[in-house]
Amino acid sequence: LFKTIIGFLKPTSGKVIVDGKEIGRDTDFADNIGIIIETPGFLSSYTGFKNLEYLASIKNVIGKKEIQESMERVGLDPNSKKKVGKYSLGMRQRLGIAQAIMENQKIIILDEPTNGIDRSGLKDVHEIIKEEKNKGKIILLASHDLDDLKLLCDKIYFIENGRVKDFLTEISND
Repeated sequence: LFKTIIGFLKPTSGKVIVDGKEIGRDTDFADNIGIIIETPGFLSSYTGFKNLEYLASIKNVIGKKEIQESMERVGLDPNSKKKVGKYSLGMRQRLGIAQAIMENQKIIILDEPTNGIDRSGLKDVHEIIKEEKNKGKIILLASHDLDDLKLLCDKIYFIENGRVKDFLTEISND
């Protein structure tokens, strides 16, 4: 579903409209969306900062200051010389979240953002999601952790057999 929303996959039926533009017809990819889907992929021989700087150069809407701030928000040192190839899973996940929020996108899609995050980092990730939500961002969050979803989400849906179902409706029917 997330890959369809951002334009990586075409829907088998229906259509996806983001900011009044149909994905796949009016535009190939949705604008103004920060994403982390599945395991973030980065250039292993670059530092975290260099990876984000490279990604930021695609749209060229932010500079070093915003990259540095996004890394600090997720608990990473933007001045570290450690290469991403030496990062733990949790550090790569934090870098992925920094990438998703660094350009101040209106919509943020986070697929399992707490995967590999230690207990102390869990609170940090929750706070970042709440802060972005309080800024008026639309956040789409996928998680297998129901407690995370209940804590962070206004609405919960799940997908079963290719169909999106409302969590509250399903709970009340059980």
